[in-house]
Amino acid sequence: MTFSSLFRHTLLFCLAIGLLACDAGFEDLNANPNEPEAVPPSTVFPLAVREAVDRIHGHRTRLQRLNLDGGMLWMQYFARNQYVNEGDTYNPDASLRGNTWDGFYTESLINLNTTISLTSNPESPFFNENYTAVATIMREYIFSVLTDTYGAIPYTSALTGSTEGNLAPAYTSQEDVYAGILTTLKEASLALDPSGDPILKDILFDGDVIKWKKFANVLRLRLANRQAAVKPAESRAIFAEIMGDPATYPIFTGTADASFFNPTTRQNDENNNTWHEVMVFDSREDWSISTTLVAAMTDGEGNATDPRLTRFATPAQAGDFAGKYAGAPNGLPEGDAVAYFTTASRPGSFFTGETTPVPLITFAEMNFILAEATMDGDYTAGEDAMTYLERAIASSFEQFEVDMPEDYMLGRSAVDMEMIIEEKWKALFSQGIEAWTEYRRTGFPVLPAPDPRAVFENEGQVPTRLQYPESEYSLNLANVKEGVGMNGGPDNKLTTLWWVE
Repeated sequence: MTFSSLFRHTLLFCLAIGLLACDAGFEDLNANPNEPEAVPPSTVFPLAVREAVDRIHGHRTRLQRLNLDGGMLWMQYFARNQYVNEGDTYNPDASLRGNTWDGFYTESLINLNTTISLTSNPESPFFNENYTAVATIMREYIFSVLTDTYGAIPYTSALTGSTEGNLAPAYTSQEDVYAGILTTLKEASLALDPSGDPILKDILFDGDVIKWKKFANVLRLRLANRQAAVKPAESRAIFAEIMGDPATYPIFTGTADASFFNPTTRQNDENNNTWHEVMVFDSREDWSISTTLVAAMTDGEGNATDPRLTRFATPAQAGDFAGKYAGAPNGLPEGDAVAYFTTASRPGSFFTGETTPVPLITFAEMNFILAEATMDGDYTAGEDAMTYLERAIASSFEQFEVDMPEDYMLGRSAVDMEMIIEEKWKALFSQGIEAWTEYRRTGFPVLPAPDPRAVFENEGQVPTRLQYPESEYSLNLANVKEGVGMNGGPDNKLTTLWWVE
């Protein structure tokens, strides 16, 4: 189970650090072997961040890729041209479900909690309130991904296994998880002090406290917007608070002023962009561009009408559309899918570079959020919804380094949910998990009828959530059953989550 394995992972990590720290120097003879030195936050914090971003973006290992073999397929950015049963038929492998759960908890959350424990104690040699705040923000971000993936999750007592012996934590409802995250993000953002102690080895924002504040505040806007249909008063209060006081609650001000993780050159199988690792270094060619994306961004003859497609995809190598853009249908049987190996476009090199930045929250997304909130009346003190929508779309083109066609907004006289989310879907390319969450919340974009050859499982429906891992049923049975009850339906891929509209 996750929380007994959590202790095992932590023990192994600490042993590894201890071995690396060995030195033949005589000064070590005076060390007390029964009181090993604490691992510094500058060691565990970057490890937690890197593992979380890798898992959210792609991951280096098969059956660990919730984005590549989940969100990117289910939102029909990609289609598999081989191994179609690894996500493309709406039936994610049990290993993917378990690895996603265990990975977030044991590789990231436990290390973030360790960072918080080390830096929040005034008696600790690592006491640093800024470090505590950024580790807390990152922890809550990961919890938001987890609850949007599974529903109810261990939250308030999730990380007490190695310190308090609680290896069977209770579950918290998604509504209460959201409330906790939103409160904690606000507190952590306010605790950050630009004149305070530096944040060493911050591989996300290089110790820039204002960037951390912006990340926390825009994440609050994302979650407030997501829950607005079920918690309207609370969401409106959050929009009013953040948007009404930019000095206290700074947010993004431009395309480059957003939250990106910046990979570095590949070292020891790590640090580089995970799509580069999988698609370039490991030469995996399992993913084609989906016919759904191609249809939305071409003239039907393989010519891009949306310049962003030239970044998203490469021209087909062979077939009727060789040298142009072509897609592969989702959910095909293996024998049919492989026929698209060279005749469908592949992911573009813009996204597979060794150091290609990984978006967490963008300026475009923030403006899509503001467009929707304004349209729904959840935010009333800003510009009109169309202005926010146009800014969001323009920022997306800028982010992908192509020019927005002058007539792109022609004929759009009124804003509605379908328009916002369909454009948001295009802008979220590479962020499949986020697009999947928005689809489950709103029902947009409307996906086309499946290819007649498709063999979709799950009653032909995009999964509404992931099932809990089998380990929870074997080692935390009473609590996982309570979690299932909190979700309001059986533990399957058709039970809708709390915020669905």
